[in-house]
Amino acid sequence: QVQLVESGGGLVQPGGSLRLSCVASGFRSDYKHIGWFRQAPGKEREGISCISRSDSSTWYVDSVKDRFTISRDNAKATVYLQMNRLKPEDTAIYYCADPCDGLGYWGRGTQVTVSP
Repeated sequence: QVQLVESGGGLVQPGGSLRLSCVASGFRSDYKHIGWFRQAPGKEREGISCISRSDSSTWYVDSVKDRFTISRDNAKATVYLQMNRLKPEDTAIYYCADPCDGLGYWGRGTQVTVSP
């Protein structure tokens, strides 16, 4: 059974940075892609980024494009989300999911709060 554990969240001021990590145990050798989702208070969960295992191709939702960077280290079974120039509207619980369509495995999430 695959387990995903996120870490790296916290409180940061607007304009600041955080790097989230998602470590997968029981890692599937045949996974195609892994992604990051977030859920802000009172809002639906949304997919924000996805990375392919085979060629590291990536996808970002428009609201985080050019600010967030997804990467992976297959040897460490870890996917990262580098978040720069954070805004208050980025405040949410961030989850990783395998695969990116959200129909498989989920982590428990890590809280990111962007506030002065």
